[in-house]
Amino acid sequence: MLQANIFNYSLTDLEETARKLRRHVITMITAAGSGHPGGSLSAADIITALYFKVMRHNPKDPQWQDRDRFILSKGHAAPVLYAALAESGYFPVEELKTLRKLDSCLQGHTDRNLTPGVEMSAGSLGMGLSFAIGVALAARLDTKTYRTYVLLGDGECDEGQIWEAALSAAHFKLDNITAIIDRNGIQLTDWTRNVMNLEPLSQKWQAFGWHVIEIDGHDFRQILTALEEAMTIKTRPAVIIAHTTKGKGVSFMENKAAFHGKAPTPEEAERALKELE
Repeated sequence: MLQANIFNYSLTDLEETARKLRRHVITMITAAGSGHPGGSLSAADIITALYFKVMRHNPKDPQWQDRDRFILSKGHAAPVLYAALAESGYFPVEELKTLRKLDSCLQGHTDRNLTPGVEMSAGSLGMGLSFAIGVALAARLDTKTYRTYVLLGDGECDEGQIWEAALSAAHFKLDNITAIIDRNGIQLTDWTRNVMNLEPLSQKWQAFGWHVIEIDGHDFRQILTALEEAMTIKTRPAVIIAHTTKGKGVSFMENKAAFHGKAPTPEEAERALKELE
């Protein structure tokens, strides 16, 4: 029998861990002087639920063949993934302070050749779902039971490749993949509705053959219930549209496009960390 998640945190533990990841995000990006806090903070609860409750993975054996795979398609949210990997034990927490520095294993976008636990090298948006489909198809060919999870940005869903991949996953009846959309409503410079309106997003995914679940992406009960439901869906893929807040947890970053890719000043970081205590 395959092992369950070795952490299996309680709801209280998950909430505290998410706050800890958010604190790491602020500290890392401030030290680096660059990075993407907004989308890292919005995704913190989703990533916490996956790494500390749901996914089968082993920090002592990052290449364990039966591990569940997590693909960060919105690769600029690397800080929150690095924080989760460090807190899981893939590398020392102290390394987080090297974010974006020369010779660091923690670059601005994920690199699977540098960072233990990272499954895909990211950069250009739109590639992660296609990559995840390849991983899910490999599991089928190898008769493996691991699941593949892929986190997409909502602005990233402007990319045509996302919808080509969506068609492919439904065509191949991939029921071992779960896509999660970080629906924080803001992309690089503005609200997504102004840049490229995605609505009706749920009906679009349904029309492409996916089972759709919509949730509050900051409610751990809803996140866990949705991930459990996705595992029960057969002969088609599942997508979770997680409604989140850009910059969640830091009042002056919430719903601010400016903090999509801007590091806080030391004074702002101090204020943010106090709010996240």
